[in-house]
This record gives sequence, structure tokens and C-alpha cells, in this order.
Amino acid sequence: MLVKALSGLAVAFAMSLASAQAADVTVRMLHVNETGDPYWKKIAEDYNATHKGVKVIVDYMENEAYKAKLPTLLQSEDRPDIIYSWAGGVMRAQIEAGYIQDITAHKAEFDQVIYPAPLGAYEVDGKLYGVSVQLSEVLLIYNKALLAKAGVDPAQMKTWDGFLDVLKKTKGAGVTPLIMGGADKWPMHFFYSYLLMRLGGPDVLTTAETTEGGFKAQPFVDAGAKLKELAALEPFQDGWLGTKYLPSQGQFGDGKGMMALQLNGFIPGQQKNATDGKGIPNDQIGLAPFPELPGGKGKITDTLGGVQGFLLTKDAPPEALDFLKYFVSAEAQKASAEAGVYVPATKGTDAFIKNPLVAEIARAISNSTWHQNFLDQDLGPSVGRVVNDVSVAIAAGDMTPEDGAQQIQDAWDQR
Repeated sequence: MLVKALSGLAVAFAMSLASAQAADVTVRMLHVNETGDPYWKKIAEDYNATHKGVKVIVDYMENEAYKAKLPTLLQSEDRPDIIYSWAGGVMRAQIEAGYIQDITAHKAEFDQVIYPAPLGAYEVDGKLYGVSVQLSEVLLIYNKALLAKAGVDPAQMKTWDGFLDVLKKTKGAGVTPLIMGGADKWPMHFFYSYLLMRLGGPDVLTTAETTEGGFKAQPFVDAGAKLKELAALEPFQDGWLGTKYLPSQGQFGDGKGMMALQLNGFIPGQQKNATDGKGIPNDQIGLAPFPELPGGKGKITDTLGGVQGFLLTKDAPPEALDFLKYFVSAEAQKASAEAGVYVPATKGTDAFIKNPLVAEIARAISNSTWHQNFLDQDLGPSVGRVVNDVSVAIAAGDMTPEDGAQQIQDAWDQR
């Protein structure tokens, strides 16, 4: 009888253990922020330590690989529970395809934590589908030592003609003016986007989207013409067409080029990917806005950038949402803010920012007269890819500005 009782207890214990194991939940988060990855993994570790039965796994995937693989992942039963998002048209397409959860019921909680404008970027038709984590700005990032070697004053770059003169003088001094990761294409679209913004002003995209043939309008053609004018100076490093984004960071960090038009995340990235693992120190980095174009409708205080954050995929467990609430808290975001990895979208974290460069970027974003989301995200996946392709093709001399505008229009019509 005792043996039977013990046997029964063993079976019961085994069943209880199996039930407990079955109750354990794994939440998978996938993102593209290389420099933020260790901080985000630490947030997951801290969360796991205080949430028995839940295991959050944070994985990093390189930007282009992520964009290429995500559509297939979303269709899979093995999709991540939390995915990185730039908001905009790509997010809208994912929502319309039924891959993303509606989290409107929790909006009031996120309203208390996240600044209104960044959180609003994740609303579609009055419903909330995601949360913002970081803010970014595309700006001219330059190596002060190489600028001094070329004998140029950064104040000269405030106008387009002055900017081109700086590139010419820099090249004449034997310094490569610009670092470009052309193989990934999206880095070149920053030039096209800013030129379009400076020429067309805040209504340029809305007008194009609501007007027949709007993407063939003069600002789109002129933006391509200005990009062609820039590329004719051959300001980029040798082999730029075959250079991917992360290696381009390393080239800048190794002092192989004076300047890059890039996201603020490029700054810690160049330090990590430099040959010595140190790159250009922060006190030797300068920042400048993209130049204004006289006669254009845009202002030098209009900024290009993004609001990056996360979405919950369909069938993600409730624990994924709970983790996301913790993830965007000031407590969780403090370390990233202190390290200057990015500008957090969480209220109160500006007090933690110690890096003068990050603080300068945060001020620029807060004082922006118009903050435009990346065109390759804002216009949706199919049109965005064409914008990137067109930008590189024009810069490489393989396409006319007029043909580029036509291709964007065709992609818009066929989306």
C-alpha cells in the first residue's frame, strides 16, 4: 500500500511538474538596434529575475536582414512576440494584414509614461498598436580633426552651396568628405529625403499622396537633381556602392572620412565597429543640421528621423504586453539614457542623459519645426524600397531625376 501511495505521489508530482513547466511562458523580442542590444538584454534579465515562470529572450538582427526576413516571420507560427517598428506605412501594412495586436485598451497606461507625439506615431485610425522607445534624428556627423585638417568652418555648411564648397575644399585637402553605406541603399535615401523636405516643405508628401501624379511634382525631380549635383563631386569613399552600413560605421571610426549624414545611433556604432573598438571619441565629434536651400519651402529646423518602438504580434501572450510596459518605464530606460545610446521616448529620462551629443540631439528634436519619419517607412514597404533604390541609382549616375520621380509614382500607383 505504501509503495502504491508513493507511486501515486510520484505520478502526481510528475504531473504537477509537467503542468508547471507547461505554464512557463517564453516571450521573444526581435530588434535591429546593435548598440542598444546589451542594454535591452539586461532589461529582460532584470524582468525575468522578478517574474517567475516568464522568460523574455531579446534577439538582435542586422537591419537589412530584419527587413528582408520579417514578412516571412510574421506569416510563420514561430513569429516573434514583440517586433521592432519604425511606425509609418510599413506598420500600417502589417496591421492591415492582421499580424499586429490592438493595444488601445492600455493606452491610458502608456500615456502616463511616453511623450504624446512619439506614442501617437503608433496610432492608426484612433487605435494604438505599438509603443515608442527611442527618438532619432538624421544629421551631419563630422570628425572635428579632419574638418580642421581641411581648413573648413562647419558654419559654412548651413546653406547647400556652402555645403558643396566644404566638400570640394575637403577633397582638395586630401580628405574623403563623406562616408556612405551604399550597399544597403537606405543611407543614401537620407540625402534625397532631406533635399525633398528642404525644397517642398511640410506639405510635400501629403500633396503628393493626394494629387494625381503627385510624386512626379517638381520638388521630387529637383531633389534628385540636387542629389546628382552632390554625387558629381565624387565625395564618397572608394567602394561606397559595395559598402554596407555597419562597415561604413567602422570606416568613419577609423578616420577614413570626414563626415556622414546619419542617425545619431551612428555615433556609438562607429566607436564599436572601428578597428580599435574605440573610434572617434565623443569630444571629437561635431553635429550640424542638413543645410537649407534658398527658395525652398522647408526650414533648417525641419528634421528627418524616426520614432522607433515595438509592436505586439498576433497571438503574443499577455506576458509580452506586461514586459513591454516594464521595458518603456523610466527605471528600465535609465541605463540607456545615461550611456547615451539613444534619446528615449519615456518621460523624465532626459534628466538621465549625460552625453552632451545626445543632449544636443534631444534638444534639436524637441525644437524641431517638423519631424519627418523616414520615407522608406512612411510611404510603406513597396514605395519605400523604390525610394531607396532611386536614391542610390541617381547618385551612381544610373538614373535621371525625372526617371526616379516616375518610378516612385509608379510604385505609389501599384501599391
